[in-house]
Amino acid sequence: MEPAERAQAARDRVPRIDPYGFERPEDFDYAAYEEFFSTYLVILTRRAIKWSKLLKGSSSVQKSITDMNRTFPDNVKFRKSADPCLQKTLYNVLLAYGHHNQGVGYCQGMNFIAGYLILITKNEEESFWLLDALVGRILPDYYSPAMLGLKMDQEVLGELVRTKLPAVAALMDGHGVLWTLVVSRWFICLFVDILPVETVLRIWDCLFNEGSKIIFRVALTLIKQHQAFILEATSVADICEKFKEITKGSFVMECHTFMQKIFSEPGSLSMTTITRLRESCRAKLLVQG
Repeated sequence: MEPAERAQAARDRVPRIDPYGFERPEDFDYAAYEEFFSTYLVILTRRAIKWSKLLKGSSSVQKSITDMNRTFPDNVKFRKSADPCLQKTLYNVLLAYGHHNQGVGYCQGMNFIAGYLILITKNEEESFWLLDALVGRILPDYYSPAMLGLKMDQEVLGELVRTKLPAVAALMDGHGVLWTLVVSRWFICLFVDILPVETVLRIWDCLFNEGSKIIFRVALTLIKQHQAFILEATSVADICEKFKEITKGSFVMECHTFMQKIFSEPGSLSMTTITRLRESCRAKLLVQG
């Protein structure tokens, strides 16, 4: 067998399922991922030791329905043939939360968030309380029937881009593209099924610890890092496609470097500024009805 054939045969034997149960695409770059992960494993170990020290001896750390078949269709753990099938667990968590928070009930997008929580915690109750922390406290009104909080924060992002990346804002305005058209899934799914799993989990660490401001840092970093690429767009369809493309590739896969970037690339982003923009955007949305 020729060397090239042996290499291809070796690649064919590599499992296409990642540790979280997701199928990797045919063109997945295993070499690049292995190179990244060999370095990232050291960081993971260091962070695990740090978290262990922080939580050691603290027993008081609070535990922080209709879309079943559409939730992670590429994840083997959510398939009906899986044993156990996590669709049942997901159903239980979402049903319980619907009863617990009747003002929200169930909103599309919550299935992806609850699904991730279940994959990580492997525990219904922990997933429930973490979902409650996100939906009830960290992201109020994101998943309410009117989705006012979600709409408001998308407008806030638009205002931040107008200030920090005016050329991109001008491009959007020039083509009449609303921010909800290109970033709604970023916000409603909290980057699940958009960015790589390890990157999403690191973002969520910050989300639980620092609050919703982190979503703006991630969004601004993605846009700023790819500003030149985005500005090449010549139509609405082109803009939409470029916003899909900027969530792929090595920049987002190398999660540790990416997380360092989100705290430097956007520059100053105070909670005072976010609160002020939220108030003005909320008022405009209420006027619009």
